[in-house]
Amino acid sequence: MTDKNPALAVVVKGWPRLSETFIAQELAALERSGRPFDIWSLRFPTDKKRHPLHDQISARIRYLPEYLHQEPLRVLRAWLTVRKFPGYRLAWKIWAKDFRRDKTRNRMRRFGQACVMAHELPAETQALYAHFLHTPSSVARYAAIMRGIPWSFSAHAKDIWTSPEWELREKLSAGPDGAAFGVTCTGFGAEYLQGLAADPANMELLYHGLDLDRFPKPPEREFASDGSFHMMSVGRLVEKKGFDRLLDALALLPSDLDWHWTHIGGGALNDQMQAHAERLNLNDRITWRGACDQPEVIAAMRAADLFVLPSRIAEDGDRDGLPNVLMEAASQLLPILSTPVSAIPEFIDSGTHGLLVKDDPAKLAAAMRSLAQDGAGRGAMAKAALARLQAEFGVQRGIDQLTTRLDGIIDGV
Repeated sequence: MTDKNPALAVVVKGWPRLSETFIAQELAALERSGRPFDIWSLRFPTDKKRHPLHDQISARIRYLPEYLHQEPLRVLRAWLTVRKFPGYRLAWKIWAKDFRRDKTRNRMRRFGQACVMAHELPAETQALYAHFLHTPSSVARYAAIMRGIPWSFSAHAKDIWTSPEWELREKLSAGPDGAAFGVTCTGFGAEYLQGLAADPANMELLYHGLDLDRFPKPPEREFASDGSFHMMSVGRLVEKKGFDRLLDALALLPSDLDWHWTHIGGGALNDQMQAHAERLNLNDRITWRGACDQPEVIAAMRAADLFVLPSRIAEDGDRDGLPNVLMEAASQLLPILSTPVSAIPEFIDSGTHGLLVKDDPAKLAAAMRSLAQDGAGRGAMAKAALARLQAEFGVQRGIDQLTTRLDGIIDGV
């Protein structure tokens, strides 16, 4: 970290977060490319662990008031100052219009955080870049309008599919209140957002990819068709990950299959999932490891025989994009079983790079049994997935694309 204030401010919802390695990977690569920035976080960290990757990032971290009532004087001082800024009137008008359609405390908090950010941004800041198109982009948008600087965003999954269309359209609009550009990590999401954008050319596909230099070479694997069969999953215990249906599928596996399943990740449904496993009499075959850092995840992948991610669309529309854990599994030559949801087929052609089945317990169980009995097939798909990862999903291509876009708005091109 240097004493010089950078031209770019990156807005995130929380920092650091174990479940958002794709953001940390991108920011580390941006620093390596020579683009310095400050990180502005809307929330304080809640995870007890952190990835080694977080420690590689030298950017200064600034925390906005997580709840306005916790720092009332800071919020008041900011508001008294920014209300005199030339852009404040427009920001207030836009926020008031948003609030009439979304009368929530969260919407009020966004404006207060934006006032603080606009007040405390160094004079050298020339542009904002927000990760996630919902709350972080709202804060970045209001603050950028107050300061009269451009803002941009990276969209992912929940922020696209659970945001109201009116809000997406207005953030993607032309003019002083719309984003200068946006990127998103799946072709599926890019097509949807391009259809809402005033200028589709300002909405680009940018795969996160994987920085393979951060991972060990894949282990030598035998891909046996007999003996114990160790499956694993990595993901938060939330509805869209589909682990409830995976538990139902595990209960359908035949008694002659010697299997074990390990789950890594936290999540709001932890107690509910473990209770469901107990009702199904599965707990003696399951290891619940909770949240782990990336070296622990990779070590578990190297010891497993199959990676399972039964993603599905939640009732509120939330869904995965292209989960980085699939690429991480591929990097360790770990065969993959998943579902054809959202952008997962953009990485995995079913039957070639892994197996994709509907998130139906019977179909998941049949696929697990079939893969357990077909070591040669698992090996062929794992090797194909690794080859595709190496050829098409490296991180540098996306970083070069993003750096060009950021340089453009910072330099006024």
